[in-house]
Amino acid sequence: MTVRRSLRSRILLWLAGFALPLAGAIALHGFLVNEYAEHLLWDSLVQTEFDRHLARRARDPGYRWIDSDNLHLYAEDENTSLPAQFRDLPDGIHDELEMDDGSEVLVLMRHVDDVRYALALDITEMEKEEHRLAWFILGSAIALVALTGVLMALGLGRALRPLADMARSIAALSPDRSGQRVILDERASSEQEVIANALNDYLQRNERFVERERTFIHTASHELRTPVAVIDGAAEIGLQPMQHPDAVRHQLLRIQRTARDMEQLIGLLLTLAKDPSRLAQASVPLELHTLLPQIVDDHLHLAEGRALQLDLSIPTPCRIVAPPGVVRAAIGNLLRNAIEHSDSGTIRIALSGDATVTIRDPGHGMSPEQISAIYSRIARGRALQGDGIGLNLIARLCEQLGWRLDIQSDPERGTTATLGFAAT
Repeated sequence: MTVRRSLRSRILLWLAGFALPLAGAIALHGFLVNEYAEHLLWDSLVQTEFDRHLARRARDPGYRWIDSDNLHLYAEDENTSLPAQFRDLPDGIHDELEMDDGSEVLVLMRHVDDVRYALALDITEMEKEEHRLAWFILGSAIALVALTGVLMALGLGRALRPLADMARSIAALSPDRSGQRVILDERASSEQEVIANALNDYLQRNERFVERERTFIHTASHELRTPVAVIDGAAEIGLQPMQHPDAVRHQLLRIQRTARDMEQLIGLLLTLAKDPSRLAQASVPLELHTLLPQIVDDHLHLAEGRALQLDLSIPTPCRIVAPPGVVRAAIGNLLRNAIEHSDSGTIRIALSGDATVTIRDPGHGMSPEQISAIYSRIARGRALQGDGIGLNLIARLCEQLGWRLDIQSDPERGTTATLGFAAT
């Protein structure tokens, strides 16, 4: 399962992605400005000092340059030569030259009256200060970003707290409770108010819908059971000791059995509508190899008038624990579909030892697209027209009871429906 980041963390990550390059750009800009200003200062200093030296020597032929701690003047003539680091340098200013003693200098090279001069400014300490300043700028930028991040995290936490409270309130909603509403904090934004109002309106409409469903279920529970009970009672009276032809007695038994199965099925369907988790509580031990022939016998009348035969194969006994009405309805629905979609041939019903019922019909079959549409409609819980209690309902029952439903089909070659129960 994908772990999603919170809105707060996403905003903080976005701000960090924006603030870090910005802080880096500001630090780099400050460093470059410092370098540029430093070079302007040094260049101006050595140019001014050398021009002042030339001017004083022009006024006073006896004037001699005196080196200071940072400035040194070298002249190349017949008797003296320049240091090795300066000999190949063209006229102009050259920065960060390393001397033999490890110091760094900035040197001005110039020709005057066929004499080549080199005025060197020792910038070793200045470079160290420059490096310290660069680290200070970088450290300040990092500290500023960290401080900004902490303040942003605290500010966003406070700003998004109403949204987080609203999310927790929504997560706490339960479909089995009525009167639930999303309550907004007084600091909530206008967008949250729109969301809360829409959600509260939905909750209110959903409560009315659920109430109508409950009313219908309670009403249907009585209205459906009453006629089924009447049919069962009438069949029981008809079966009291008296002379009946075998065919009539057989039909009365079918009526009674079907009425009782219908009553149980109605109870199960109502349970599924109210509380699906209680469905398994109606399970009882069933001899599936005994029940399956009864189900087939109840559907033989559907094949009358068609060139159809029903072939039942039960090689071994099989016992399951399940709601009898649901088992009858599930198998009967699949068998009815097989009969209604077949014109001639043999429908083969087989029970395997692992409690799997397989129904193969010689009908028209379905294309892969039609099979996909059936599963899609089952997944969406939409009813399938003409399918008895509906494949979607069978699928829901199978899901609740842990059964397996599979449908395979080929156009013009028939359909195979497989219903797998849990054997005991």
